[in-house]
This record gives sequence, structure tokens and C-alpha cells, in this order.
Amino acid sequence: MKIPFNKPLVTGKEAEYLSRVIKNGKFSGDGEFTQKCSEILQQETGCLKAIMTPSCTAALEMAGLLCNLKAGDEIIMPSFAFVTTASAFAQRGVDIVWCDIREDTKNIDEKKIEPLITGRTKALVILHYAGVACEMEAIREICRKHRLILVEDAAQAIGCRYRGVPLGKFGDLATLSFHETKNIQCGEGGALLVNNSKMVERAQILRDKGTNRIHFNRGAVDKYTWVDLGSSFLMSELQAAFLYPQILELAEIDRNRLETYGLYYRLLADVLPPARLPIIPPGITHNGHMFYILSESHQQRKKLIEFLDKNGVMAVFHYVPLHRAPFWKGKYDHISLPVTDRVSESLLRLPLFYNMDPGEVGYITEKISLFFHTSYQKEFFRMSPSALSETDRLMKAIDESY
Repeated sequence: MKIPFNKPLVTGKEAEYLSRVIKNGKFSGDGEFTQKCSEILQQETGCLKAIMTPSCTAALEMAGLLCNLKAGDEIIMPSFAFVTTASAFAQRGVDIVWCDIREDTKNIDEKKIEPLITGRTKALVILHYAGVACEMEAIREICRKHRLILVEDAAQAIGCRYRGVPLGKFGDLATLSFHETKNIQCGEGGALLVNNSKMVERAQILRDKGTNRIHFNRGAVDKYTWVDLGSSFLMSELQAAFLYPQILELAEIDRNRLETYGLYYRLLADVLPPARLPIIPPGITHNGHMFYILSESHQQRKKLIEFLDKNGVMAVFHYVPLHRAPFWKGKYDHISLPVTDRVSESLLRLPLFYNMDPGEVGYITEKISLFFHTSYQKEFFRMSPSALSETDRLMKAIDESY
């Protein structure tokens, strides 16, 4: 049996809509499907404007521009995040102040944000890890109190809610991802959700290479020209046409993934303690984006990855903390983020994709149970050479049988 980590979603209707694009002869952005996708996202999230982008990275870079950051400004964000969550703002020359994460959700620890705020802090960038919402009530209050711009990286969180409110609705800005590893996808793709009315028009200028083309399209000017910094931040019609049928089926897709998520949890609940399984706080609605477990150590995780791989299962670790990245050349060596480091070294993501066979989940959890049972046996009998030898013999037999 070979079980991949991910199978990119295809509903079966993508070719129909791609054919319509080819027939229409309109391939660049702002066509029929770009508009349809944007309108659906606006309805689903309640944002003022949803701008379809070629990637979530592009959406984050737009957010960096819209925040009007300059060298010497500071932003606060978690180190346990994807690289472009930080690089989009580092490009603006700001200083990044890293905040540790919570033990339970792996999201930014809202209790540790306020002590990091200085007179130079301009924005707070948060990540809803695994589609599980950050503690938004406390975070919004912090931003209101200190007049900070709030940016939600909701790359993994489409369809998720905090106390009934869609994620992506809380921040001045929010970003979504439609990368092939996400619940719905178009290979690469993203969206910028704008909730701050003062940013709506400028966002549309930035995505059109910094030109005032929106004014030209409205008939307000007789030609458009360069008026601001920007780039080519438009999603193509080909991407949008592929994405469109998946957006329409989002509720069913999330329901299916949540079934798989629930099965994982039930089968592993007798294998691992609750603290080493995902934790969903009350009032949070997630989308089954990922299922992970926590090992006892980096070394144990390494052995588990190897054991699963031998048995045909691809499981992967996740973020390497950004504050320790070689890019900084040791700039943040003095920073202590104990929870971030511990989670980064122990978290292991298991295969989870749409229409995953329950038998595959059963097989994976059976192997995990076998691994931990044997590992515990080794630990228990570590002072007994004969018992350890017998356990090694069993492990060898298991490996050779697959």
C-alpha cells in the first residue's frame, strides 16, 4: 500500500469551465470566473472586497504594501509560520518581533503579544494554524487599544469560523491560499480579503501594477497610468475557472475532510494522550485541513517518519521556526520561543485529502499504534538485554513483512 501525503482535489467539473474560458478567448484576470470567485468569497466571508491573486504569497505582499510600513517600523507575528507570511513584510524593511505560540492550538499566544508592543509597532500578523482560529476577541481588543493594523493569514482556514464569524472577517486584511495542498485549489492561487474601507480602492490599484486602471474602467479618466507601487497581482481566468467549481462545493469538501479528521481522532485517542492530538477550543469551527500528532522528541519523530515510509505512508513535519532561519544569519539567536521550538521539533502531519478511503486511515493509525507500542516496550525493557533483543526481533519482522 502506498498512501501519499496529499492528493490535489479535482471535482470533475474543472474541464467544463476551462473549456468555457478557451471558447471565450479571455485568459487574463478580471474575466467571468475571476469575478464569480470574488463574489462568492465576499458573500461567504462578509469582507468588503475579495481580490483574487495568483498565490497567497501575492496576497500577503499586497498586504505588506497596504500597511504602509517603512524601515524601522515593527510588526509582531508568530515564528511558527510559512516563510512568505514573514517575507512579505520583511520586504518593506521592517523589524519583525517574534511571538511564541500556544501549546493547544499552535496559534500565536494572545497573552504574550502585549508585552512585545513598542512605540514602533504598526501591525500584528496572525496565522490560523490548521484552520483553527486564533483567540480573536482578545487579539482584536489588543489591536484596537494600540491602534495596530491586523492581518490574518487564513491560508489554511477557508470556511472556518470563530464564534460563528468567518475567519478573514476580523482583520483589516486577510489572505487565503488555493495551493494544491489546500482544501480547494487551482495549483497556485490566493485571495486578499479587504475589510478596512480605507484600503479598498488602493488595493485594486496595487493589484493592477500600481496603475489607476479602475478609474479608467469607470470612465473617470481618459487613460490610465502609474500612480502607486504595485505588481501583477491578478489571478488568471484559467486559475479562476479551475477553482470555481471547487468553491461551489466547499461545504461538502470540508464535511468530507472533517469525517476523515474525526476518524483519525477516534482511532488514535486510545494510542496517544489528548495533549498529543489536535485540540479545538470551544466556539471554533474548523475545516479538517490537517491532522497532526505530537511525538515525544525530534528523534522519535524522525524514527516514526522512517517507520511509516517503510510501510508506504508519507507523513511530513511542518514549519521550521522562522526566527532560526539561515536568512537572518543569527540575528535572532538571543530569542527564546520554547513552545515554538518544541512544537516544530515534534509535530508530524498525517495524510489527509478529499475522499480519503477510511481503510487508509485505519492502516495508518494501525502502524502508528504499532510503532508507539513497540517504542514503549523498548523503553520499558531498556535494562533487560533479552527483552530488548526480543523487541528488536519483532520490529525487524514487522519491517520485513511490508
